[in-house]
Amino acid sequence: MTATDAVTRRVFASYLFIGLLLAATGFIWSVSLGVTDLRWNDVLQGLLGGKETKEQLVISTIRVPRALVAALAGAALAVAGALMQAMTRNAFASPQIFGINAGASFFVVLFIVFFPGISSSALVFAAFAGAFMGGLLVFILGYSNDHRTPVQLALAGIAVSMLLSAMTEGFIVLYDNQTKNVLFWLAGAVHNGTWKDVHTVIPWSLTGMMIALLLSRSLTILSLGDDIARGLGQNILFIRLAVSCTVIMLAGSAVSIVGPIGFVGLIVPHIVRHWVGVDYRFILPLTAVFGSVLLLYADIVSRFISYPFESPVGIVTTGIGAPYLLYLLLRRRGRL
Repeated sequence: MTATDAVTRRVFASYLFIGLLLAATGFIWSVSLGVTDLRWNDVLQGLLGGKETKEQLVISTIRVPRALVAALAGAALAVAGALMQAMTRNAFASPQIFGINAGASFFVVLFIVFFPGISSSALVFAAFAGAFMGGLLVFILGYSNDHRTPVQLALAGIAVSMLLSAMTEGFIVLYDNQTKNVLFWLAGAVHNGTWKDVHTVIPWSLTGMMIALLLSRSLTILSLGDDIARGLGQNILFIRLAVSCTVIMLAGSAVSIVGPIGFVGLIVPHIVRHWVGVDYRFILPLTAVFGSVLLLYADIVSRFISYPFESPVGIVTTGIGAPYLLYLLLRRRGRL
């Protein structure tokens, strides 16, 4: 092990500890907030399985699944963004910017309209199909003479996202009876998270993250360039295919439950790379942890926007992510 590797591992361990501490604190804080005011010792007793009380019932049936959904969705969206940025070597890549969230949302609404009463587990597959379609459209439109530029792909992604979002809203207007509860979800919401949602998203998100970790070494090599990766014996086509399927699995499962929450997959990987460099063995675990942290605390902030009423968590992530995207664009053009 070189001195640089040793330093990177120490930095990784430090940030991992900080991230897990922030995630645990955010989880407990999230569970303690709500219309029914709970003290932290009530929360801890409820989490540890104390005697059955009204507070314990609120914690176990409402607060805990909500916090788990936020943590799982945040981790899934952040890792999906990190994978996309590694695969494309594009600073602007994220599930929202590249049309994956919009495609997943469109297909979810489509299935809700034409298949009323469809289960949340079946909606996951609809989201997978939509995520694939949205991403494919962006890559087709973003290519020019077999070449991709970051800004060109980002512009294609924004155009496709706007088109799919407009089509989604059109379906909501035309079929308002079937989609009356969808508008809040479209802005990104975790407040309706249930144990059924947790059970739906857990297998897909955990499987996707495990595959991502298995691909981490190949992604680090791929980030050096296709020619170097081929020279080191990497199968570029297989890696990109595996990464694409993993991104669809992670983003599609998250969007089907919490809606197209934006910018989590853009912000978190950038910050993590600044901390630990370009080794995806370190980037991916930290991205998952801090993706959970971001969405947990964004959900907490969203509760105070129009307290005691709920606000979409997507408002908070967009408020953070939109200026960050502008910063990246200006830096790319040499203005910062």
